[in-house]
Amino acid sequence: MKLSGLEIFKYLPGNHKAAHTNCKECGCPTCMAFAIKLAQKQITYDRCKYMPEELKKLCQKNIKAPQKTVKIDGLKIGGETVLYRHEKKFVNKTVFAVVLDCKSPDFEKKLERVKNFEINLLKEKIKIDLVILKNAEKHQIKNLCDETVYIEEKDFLKLSLKRICDNNFHKTADELVKIRTKAIAERDEKYSDPVYVYFKSTPDKYGLCARASYYLCKYANMLVFEDFDESLFATLMMLRQNIYTDPQKPLQVEPKIYEFNNPDENSLVFMTTNFALTFYAVANELQHLKVPSYLIVTPAGGMSVLTALSAEKFTAKTVAKTLKKFDLINKVKTRKIIIPGLLAPMKNELEKALPEFEIIVGTIEAYSIAEFVKNII
Repeated sequence: MKLSGLEIFKYLPGNHKAAHTNCKECGCPTCMAFAIKLAQKQITYDRCKYMPEELKKLCQKNIKAPQKTVKIDGLKIGGETVLYRHEKKFVNKTVFAVVLDCKSPDFEKKLERVKNFEINLLKEKIKIDLVILKNAEKHQIKNLCDETVYIEEKDFLKLSLKRICDNNFHKTADELVKIRTKAIAERDEKYSDPVYVYFKSTPDKYGLCARASYYLCKYANMLVFEDFDESLFATLMMLRQNIYTDPQKPLQVEPKIYEFNNPDENSLVFMTTNFALTFYAVANELQHLKVPSYLIVTPAGGMSVLTALSAEKFTAKTVAKTLKKFDLINKVKTRKIIIPGLLAPMKNELEKALPEFEIIVGTIEAYSIAEFVKNII
């Protein structure tokens, strides 16, 4: 189990008012201070000369990594230390792997699709992490040099990984939660191997995406697919990017006016915060609109729209200051600004702060922008 400061303190002299209570020989002012530092891994257990053997054994067990890390040519699988992201953060992103049969008639075509697939997300170029080659010859792997890692199936099967087949959703979901809980919360070494879910070929891409999304959240270290579908992987990569970020470090983009499809002074003007995931969701929709537009990104500490509004990081005063800084009034003749639907309560406040502009309440979800725009052009 993961030891807390209070659990450690129960074993120390200070809790029993015994000899050597708060002796300071460990370098801490009290036994409680030592216990807290030890729980936070800021100090080692051997600094206390009077620690009982029972606690030493618990500490030794607690030091071990709860989940192993398996490496394939620099690609890391597993190594997680917490059950929930907000406790600290998740360590290694869930790996996306595709199985390709080298003896299949369409092998070369599938391989080219995999090699050519990439998306740019949060200034990062993302490709398929791993390709597992069935019936491969050595020379075939040597000639496959790109950012993706390639491995023969027979070598892959030798790795210390636990395989679960996606045959029954509820059973698979329960098994993933059980294994991660046993490994992290109970430090049971029998469950310390990273886990991957294997998906057989299926025509049901929507069901496949839904199940894979769940397993990505709880708690697959790797997802292995017999099928390769660009839309499936683009969706899963977006979800993975959100999960495997440091919750204590919001992802931000630069606050400024972004241009889409060569806008001019009469183009549409949208507004959002500088939370990266919100920005890219909106930017993707504006890019594919094929309608010239501007997107004003206001500084909001990297918070999403609703969070920034609640934390008073998105205010009428901030917006007015931002528009003045970007000199929007002289950049466009357009006198309408489309704000996110979640900011509807601010409409009147924004119009008072920006008397030169009409504030239009837009959509709550980014995917609805295209339909919304049809009604205002």
